[in-house]
Amino acid sequence: LWTQARERLPCTTILLSNRKYKILIGEYENVGATPGPTAMGMLDLSNPDLDWVRLATGMGVEAARATTLEQCADLMRQSFRQNGPFLIELMI
Repeated sequence: LWTQARERLPCTTILLSNRKYKILIGEYENVGATPGPTAMGMLDLSNPDLDWVRLATGMGVEAARATTLEQCADLMRQSFRQNGPFLIELMI
């Protein structure tokens, strides 16, 4: 994000935010493992929540959060009119 801001890159980043390391949870399931509370706690990214909008803004990238695909589409249209980078945090 910082490089996007520094170079004023006209790009849109869409971050699919599920607040968990879901891919690793899926890997546990694939091998038949049942992770305990400690392991599951390490795969949880919600305490504290990562605020991607504020993180992006702090690096100089305009950003917004979408909770629906319609909001995401609106933000994408908005971002395409920008001369610099834009981050969309899509909550899933």
